Order: sequence, then C-alpha cells, then structure tokens
Amino acid sequence: VQLVESGGGRVQAGGSLRLSCAASGFTLDYYAIGWFRQAPGKEREGVSCISSSDGSTYYADSVKGRFTISRDNTKNTMYLQMNSLKPDDTAVYYCSASHTRCGPTIVIPYHGYWGQGTQVTVSS
Repeated sequence: VQLVESGGGRVQAGGSLRLSCAASGFTLDYYAIGWFRQAPGKEREGVSCISSSDGSTYYADSVKGRFTISRDNTKNTMYLQMNSLKPDDTAVYYCSASHTRCGPTIVIPYHGYWGQGTQVTVSS
C-alpha cells in the first residue's frame, strides 16, 4: 500500500508544474484525497482536497485560481496542476488519501496514506 509522487522540480516564477500521485494496494476512489506542502521552517499546510462524498474541491486561498486538483480513477492517480507559480510556492509537496473530511478548511489527516514528498522550487 503506497502513494508514489512525481513531477516536482525547479521552475521560474510564472511557470507551471503538474504533480502526480499514483496509488497502489488500495483504491483512491474510496478516500478523500489532498495535497499538502511544507516549506522550510514552516508547518505543513493544506493546499487542496477532493471530497470522497461528492467530489467537491477545495483550495487554500493562496493557490485559488492557480492550482487545480483532479483524480483519474481509471489510473488510480491524483494530480495537482500548478500554474502561475510564485517563489512562495516553494515547498515539499505531499499527497494524501484518508477518511478525514475534505472541506473549506483543509485539515491535515491524522490517519491515512501519504506520499514520500516531492520538492517544488520556484525561482524569482
């Protein structure tokens, strides 16, 4: 059972990246899924999530209009499309699948599955 992330890297401000998170050993469709990030010296924060009940999506204010979360159940994979990247987006990004409710306040799951993290660096 694992989540494997890919797609991080270094990009200039204004650029785009797409993160992927492939699940194995379990079915993503049964879980609330989300993306979180942790910048150096800061606490982990919620970026975006998709509700398992109705598929609603939620975003942190800092990324609204720039990031898009999605899932492909046929590939058992989730994505985070990141556009108009800013230096403040620099962080390690983690995907998660859990039964923690996904809502306007993106709560960090206490229990669930986590990816290994992928570094995103945005230079000015």
